[in-house]
Amino acid sequence: MNDSLARFLSNPNAGVSRREMLARTGTGFGLLGLAGVLAQEAQAAPAAVSGSPLAVKAPHFPAKAKRVIHLFMNGGPSQVDTFDPKPELTKQNGKKPAGADIKTERKTGTLFASPYKFKKYGQSGIEVSEIFPKVGECIDDICVIRGMHTNVPNHEPSLLMMTSGNTQPIRPSFGSWLGYGLGTVNQNLPGFVVLCPGKPVVGPQLWGNSFLPGVYQGCHIANLDPKRIIDHIQNKNLGAESQRAQLDLLNELNKMHRDNRDGDDQLDARIQSLEMAYRMQTEAQDAFDVTKEKQTTRDAYGKGYFADACLTARRLVERGVRTVQVYYGSGQPWDDHGDIEKGHRAKAKDSDQAIAALLKDLKEKGLLEDTLVLWGGEFGRTPTSEGANGRDHNNHGFSVWLAGGGVKGGMTYGATDEFGFAAVENKVHVHDLHATILHLMGIDHEKLTYRYSGRDFRLTDVHGRVVKEILA
Repeated sequence: MNDSLARFLSNPNAGVSRREMLARTGTGFGLLGLAGVLAQEAQAAPAAVSGSPLAVKAPHFPAKAKRVIHLFMNGGPSQVDTFDPKPELTKQNGKKPAGADIKTERKTGTLFASPYKFKKYGQSGIEVSEIFPKVGECIDDICVIRGMHTNVPNHEPSLLMMTSGNTQPIRPSFGSWLGYGLGTVNQNLPGFVVLCPGKPVVGPQLWGNSFLPGVYQGCHIANLDPKRIIDHIQNKNLGAESQRAQLDLLNELNKMHRDNRDGDDQLDARIQSLEMAYRMQTEAQDAFDVTKEKQTTRDAYGKGYFADACLTARRLVERGVRTVQVYYGSGQPWDDHGDIEKGHRAKAKDSDQAIAALLKDLKEKGLLEDTLVLWGGEFGRTPTSEGANGRDHNNHGFSVWLAGGGVKGGMTYGATDEFGFAAVENKVHVHDLHATILHLMGIDHEKLTYRYSGRDFRLTDVHGRVVKEILA
């Protein structure tokens, strides 16, 4: 310890500002990063974990689900080509019956029959499109919600609605809400991890914390290579003993600084995120290294980013991560305006095996019963054609499905009209879906609130009902 630093610590009010002291010691604000990323977990004070905002919190009532995996088919898969067969649509292909001209984002043409055949699967006999044969094999564990609807037929607001319950980028994502409400079991990994190979439409606001403390924001992982994930937080220049000494010093400095800035959530969040960055070094590389799985397991999931992301999602939730969101791809890949037959078939072929493998893997490991899996996009698509054989956006009616986590399997809930334009029976808004997810996690959606700007906010705003009919 140099003389300037010693004098400062003995009398911090002796005319040397904190900024000057940091500059004189040659460390600057970069040392703030070391506050959390240096110490071994075993050496850290127990209070650092027990007092963490990510520490496990009690739910409002006994939970049926402990964790969530959201398989997000961003871009909007077509309900009438996946999980909502419409025989009448096939019968009246090419026609334009009265009342079918529901407003969408673009002008569409006549009724357009699905190019795919549907087949009944499982004991439940639920019909699933031929492009999802392996998911069809799991249908007895799945509840298909066919009566979904949302506010508008545009990607940006609908993506935000599905992830944060609002059409504007001003609210926390549901993964952030779950972290805030429940914490996370594993303090060495983030409570909310987002696996997305690039940037979807809208971007980081989809997994942002908004007005919640920054520690609850989603940790975006674009590249699943475990070495690349942690490379930027490894200290390659100092040994453990030197890091420990610096950490002890910086903890004292941060404490002084925080004492003069009571209630500074941004400072606390920064410190917590950097502490998490260090702790990730002990487990992240292992959690993301799918090569440690048996070859038979890896083969079951298939190859490619989405397959590896589904396998990684399972590895994360079994290690205590509360919420994992898996985006199908960058941009809006399911947005098939031009050719629904080729586009949807290719993406389903790329994802069907991995999704089914995830469900079976979770079930075999005893995790599915308390892991809630959600599949779906931000909206659906029109049963009318756009151009020759594409489909436009449709917010009036679409399908998502849930599996595990206290949901009844082998059932459908709700319905769209005979052509698949709009939800008409047991309608479920995105607010209702969020309320149901929170309920399964042991949270009363009306009581999970955060006071900001003079009012109490919640994920479901002033809406939402729990869809109790689908609960096991």
